[in-house]
Amino acid sequence: MSRETDIASNAAYRSNSRIAAIGTYLPDNVMTNVDLEKLVDTSDEWIVQRTGIRERRISAPHQYTSDLAYRAVADLASRYDVQLDDVDYIIVATSTPDTIFPSIAAGIQATFGIAQCGAIDIQAACAGFTAGLQLANGLLMTGLHHKILVVGADALSKITDYTDRTTCILFGDGAGAVLVERTADGEGNFLASFARTDGNGGRHVYASHLSSRIGEYDLVPSGKLVQNGREVYRWALSSVSEGISELLESAGLAAHQVDWFAPHNANQRIIEALCERCGFTEDQALSSIAKYGNTSAASIPLAMDDAVKDGRLQSGHRVLLHGFGGGLTQAGVILRWSI
Repeated sequence: MSRETDIASNAAYRSNSRIAAIGTYLPDNVMTNVDLEKLVDTSDEWIVQRTGIRERRISAPHQYTSDLAYRAVADLASRYDVQLDDVDYIIVATSTPDTIFPSIAAGIQATFGIAQCGAIDIQAACAGFTAGLQLANGLLMTGLHHKILVVGADALSKITDYTDRTTCILFGDGAGAVLVERTADGEGNFLASFARTDGNGGRHVYASHLSSRIGEYDLVPSGKLVQNGREVYRWALSSVSEGISELLESAGLAAHQVDWFAPHNANQRIIEALCERCGFTEDQALSSIAKYGNTSAASIPLAMDDAVKDGRLQSGHRVLLHGFGGGLTQAGVILRWSI
């Protein structure tokens, strides 16, 4: 079965959206595992064996998520022949906004002088970027919008407890942005979409704010990121692997028919386990976990842009993006890369 034939079998899904540009930004400051050895009882060997992480980027004291997001959008604009002044919607996925309001999306509108557009921040934790793509595709399919910026950005170092050896080894800061444009009906590059939430598991990874209560549970009101790694790992291997399989099935595809698998880069062990359970080879997985750590909403665009820059991800390739994390929520899309 040819690529075009098996996609045509999913006739109910007719996209009119394509990704036209990508940009990323990472802070200059590198925190290595050796640096962490000076803060908590850990070692480079222990961290690499359990997570695959060797270093992560840390924002400067007065550098916030908005700063990372602005730089990612600027990178996008500098690398591609695209205009931003006619963008009519901005979606920023983040768990670490500078302020509750105004939104980072509103800051992007002001920074780039975009005259008339909607602007929202969304919070879907590590599934935020893929959730943002789903929203953008939906808005474009209505015909009411034509060009949308989707940004995944997080400065997790701002809410990381550097006395907790189980979490501080994992997280880093970064941002990625894509420009999603409207095409003729049915000629878009979004091939399938999937979303699922298990809110009962929300207590397993959280950052408290106005309340420390999640559902029926009273949790620690630290304001820092807290994670039960064992439970999140168990959920990822069961529910997330099922979600990826359902996403493939909805597109009429098998894992070997996808060129690239771009999961949320939570942990190299999770990526490897998902590959094994869902039928991907490890060579298909786009991972930047070793260099950047877990950057939440930024992890998927960062891994994809690395693959764009080194020539692995090329126009026409099929790529399955699947974000998963706090909520517990997951969101996935399959698209044909179009840059």
